[in-house]
Amino acid sequence: MPFGTSACTPRPSSETLKLRTLLHKEFRMTNTLRLLLTVSCLFFATVGTAAEKPNILFVFADDMTYEAIGSADILDIDTPHLDRLAKQSVTFTHAYNMGGYHGAICVASRTMLLTGRSLWDTMKVDSKNVLQREKAAGVLWPQLLKSAGYHTYMTGKWHIKIDPNQIFDEVRDVRPGMPNQTEAGYNRPKDQADYENGWKPWDEQYDGFWKGGKHWSEIVADHGVDYLEQAKEDAHPFFMYLAFNAPHDPRQSPKSYVDRYPLSRVEVPNNFLPVYPHYKEIGCPPSLRDEKLAPFPRTEFAVKVHRQEYFAIVTHMDDQIGRILDTLEATGKADNTYICFTADHGLAVGHHGLIGKQNMYDHSVRVPFLLSGPGLQAGKKITAPIYLQDIMPTTLQLAGVAVPEHIFFHSLLPLLNGEKSESYDEIYGAYTGQQRMITRDGWKLIAYPTIGVGRLYHIAEDPFEQHDLADNSEYAAKREELYNELLKLSSEFNDPLDYEHPVNSWSSRNKTKADH
Repeated sequence: MPFGTSACTPRPSSETLKLRTLLHKEFRMTNTLRLLLTVSCLFFATVGTAAEKPNILFVFADDMTYEAIGSADILDIDTPHLDRLAKQSVTFTHAYNMGGYHGAICVASRTMLLTGRSLWDTMKVDSKNVLQREKAAGVLWPQLLKSAGYHTYMTGKWHIKIDPNQIFDEVRDVRPGMPNQTEAGYNRPKDQADYENGWKPWDEQYDGFWKGGKHWSEIVADHGVDYLEQAKEDAHPFFMYLAFNAPHDPRQSPKSYVDRYPLSRVEVPNNFLPVYPHYKEIGCPPSLRDEKLAPFPRTEFAVKVHRQEYFAIVTHMDDQIGRILDTLEATGKADNTYICFTADHGLAVGHHGLIGKQNMYDHSVRVPFLLSGPGLQAGKKITAPIYLQDIMPTTLQLAGVAVPEHIFFHSLLPLLNGEKSESYDEIYGAYTGQQRMITRDGWKLIAYPTIGVGRLYHIAEDPFEQHDLADNSEYAAKREELYNELLKLSSEFNDPLDYEHPVNSWSSRNKTKADH
């Protein structure tokens, strides 16, 4: 029996879903027109010439949890340049990724960002042929900005099934899903001796981020700096897509960065577990590439080492971001540039007995999200939940581009200008056919449909998800309420999972792919 109150929980009728879809489209169309007018009044006096349009700098990290930035004031981690950006930005404290349909969560996240489509609609277009049709229609993110007179530039990680050279004006050093990992980088450290004598983040013999002779994060910054210098003399507005592979594993950085985090400085997460219950059944077995990075069962020592290396590569990336920000300032274009920093998804790195991102806990589905630029209130924090892919329609509106009707994600402008206090009634999440999640009104329900198990957290009071209330009869009504809402959302989002027959309905997809 599925997790919930009964196996016969009613689903919305097809007529109800059609009406809901029609009303949603009408609401979106009406508000899009109103918001475009608001944007043109608040953010530009006119949009008549290319020179008057704002520049857009999008900086994208890989595997970076929302905690891993000093300004979040959660971890003892050094990110002075991102902290500086945060002081100049609006911080969205609860930015989420919707999930993934196989182990490489970044593929789904990045394809959602490119297309503006929700998770399961993205799964349908996540092929070379369909993305070529999207390209032919001119509706991919950089294409829409190019249509408004932007010069579009991309460098770094891509991991989407279309050649970026086909949709950006200028592209440099397209990187794969991850730098190569070696066997020596897995199942470590087993003990102190293994830590002292085994794999080292600064050892270039293991290639990875060092392949080619220079750390990949430094190369992204080099290219970003070069382009900004070039754009200094260009009258056209620019859209820059700078995508770091960091802090994805192999978590490599120069020794000086690792030395900043002696193990005595690194704390074990307060929700540490040696083994997560049902880890195999929920799609996180030891064979999953992310999970085999550290030994089973987890030890506090191994988790501290992985977090040490994670913090070091984040700090190294932060220094590269600082170079980009400094160059932007030097060009004189900073005052007319919107800067967004976020990540494709988070990462567990030892929380809840997990190492990877293939789960529905906040450490893995929630990311940092900073947005700065003309007309925005520096230092403001917005706690309303959003999806990280909301940046796509937001930038379109900032550029004066009409948002295509098929775009699922919401512009952030109503939150930024105070027109609305919430953008979504709830946040939905999914991983293959084995995990589902809904977050609403300070509560989170995680469902494991294939085994009829769930987790209930009052995240407003329990932000690190330490106290599962699912089996507490006092919260049975809340559990039922959230489960019914999850079923409705799943229907609305074209979720292929049949909650009554979860194993069979996902039979063609329930074998978790290894991450790339």
